[in-house]
Amino acid sequence: MPRRLRPTAPTAAAAVLVGDPGRALLLAQELLEEPKMSNHARGLWGYGGKTAAGEALTIQSTGIGGPSAAVVLTDLAKLGLRRAVRVGTATAISAELAAGDMLVVESARAEGASAASFDLAAGDIARPDPELSQRLGLELDLRPAAVASFDTIAAEPMPGAEIVAADMQTATLFACGQALGLAVAAVLIVETTAAGERISDEALRAAAKLAGLAAAASLSP
Repeated sequence: MPRRLRPTAPTAAAAVLVGDPGRALLLAQELLEEPKMSNHARGLWGYGGKTAAGEALTIQSTGIGGPSAAVVLTDLAKLGLRRAVRVGTATAISAELAAGDMLVVESARAEGASAASFDLAAGDIARPDPELSQRLGLELDLRPAAVASFDTIAAEPMPGAEIVAADMQTATLFACGQALGLAVAAVLIVETTAAGERISDEALRAAAKLAGLAAAASLSP
């Protein structure tokens, strides 16, 4: 039994992962027919149930940053998880991105020490499971994007025209998933633009629901 999560119901083979516990509740209500809380240990709210298609799905919050996300993913793997999609937020680096834009992550450059636990040095690239990521991109009709992942909030934009946004856990999740033999992909919602414009709470909730629906569809066997 994992030492951090204390689930009261079985963990599904497929999961949607979110950082914010409130977003976990939002997506549980949106994606599951009869959602039931399956974990509240350490404030990491998790829910289980079946989708409208009758498929078992876990929705689990991971907390802030790569270290917390890696611990949660490792515990979920011990409980039977085999594939997961992160539905998270990011800060835009590219001026072409608007608040509310969504990115299916093709590559995540490691910029934090938590990735070193999975043999990624600063600047190394972590990639999602190709099949799962492709399915996610098709569900959202989005081109893949490159991001950078920090363990702390990035103070300055990073060099490299290919990097369009920054977040705090995707690179570590990809690397951890690969180490555990899991299929992991990610879709990120632009919460703050390069100019500092922030998405409204209402628009963020709407984008999260859309991303969550696509994530659940892509996770379907």
